[in-house]
Order: sequence, then C-alpha cells, then structure tokens
Amino acid sequence: MYLYNMEIELQDRQIRLVVLAERDEEAFDQIEGLLARFYVKTPEVLEAAIVEKKRATRGAGFVMDLQA
Repeated sequence: MYLYNMEIELQDRQIRLVVLAERDEEAFDQIEGLLARFYVKTPEVLEAAIVEKKRATRGAGFVMDLQA
C-alpha cells in the first residue's frame, strides 16, 4: 500500500488530497468518491496529479504547508 499526496484542480480552486491505495490507477479512481463524500455537490475535476508517493508504513505521512 502507498500513501498518495495528490493535487486536484477544481473549477474554482486547487485542493490537496491524501489517498491510501495499492496502485496509481486505484488512487486516481478514488478521487471522485472522496470528493462526493466531502462536498454537498460533487465538483468537476479538471486535472489531478500525484505530487508525492510513499510506502504506507508506521510513521509515514506528509507535511503540507498551505501558506507556501
């Protein structure tokens, strides 16, 4: 399993999404479902990219500086 730090471009903003998946394709497949659970109306994804990928092990994680 891997942790994916993904950058998602929506119509009016960019967001970060962290996903646990076995493969890159599976990580991309999970995007719409996760957005549907977070937003009242599922936003349209214009673009999605993997920024970082790490093995899911104890202590694995990402630091996301939202002010940068």
